[in-house]
Amino acid sequence: MAIQITIRGVPEEVRDGLKVRAASRGQSMQEYLRGELERIVAKPTLDDWLAGVRARKRVSVNRVTTESILKARDADRK
Repeated sequence: MAIQITIRGVPEEVRDGLKVRAASRGQSMQEYLRGELERIVAKPTLDDWLAGVRARKRVSVNRVTTESILKARDADRK
């Protein structure tokens, strides 16, 4: 079920910028903003993303040492 959201206190410059962006896509401001809100919600938050990266890093058995990186770099230079 769709609901309505009202945002008060939006500066005119912001409203005008949103209107220009919506028009450049051939959309109403409502369509544009709904799409942007859906895009925001579809992405993980930065904290969630970092937690996922840290969890994968903890279980990863593939450890590359600084020394092996430097050896590989130096081998390519010869």
